[in-house]
Amino acid sequence: MAEKNPVKEFFKLGEVGNYFLRVFRKPDPNAPTSFNLRMMHGINKISILVFLAAILVWTAKRLFF
Repeated sequence: MAEKNPVKEFFKLGEVGNYFLRVFRKPDPNAPTSFNLRMMHGINKISILVFLAAILVWTAKRLFF
């Protein structure tokens, strides 16, 4: 039996991490879609980008000021 790597397990993305990466991909053309679903994913994209920008600003302020 192979031993599990604890570092690899620590950095494993899981369902939530995969969603963050999947939301920026092109949607599956065969998947059902609706206006509400497209708007939800659009708002999620905006919120993820704003969150990452805020983390960058916060980190820069902590390190350089």
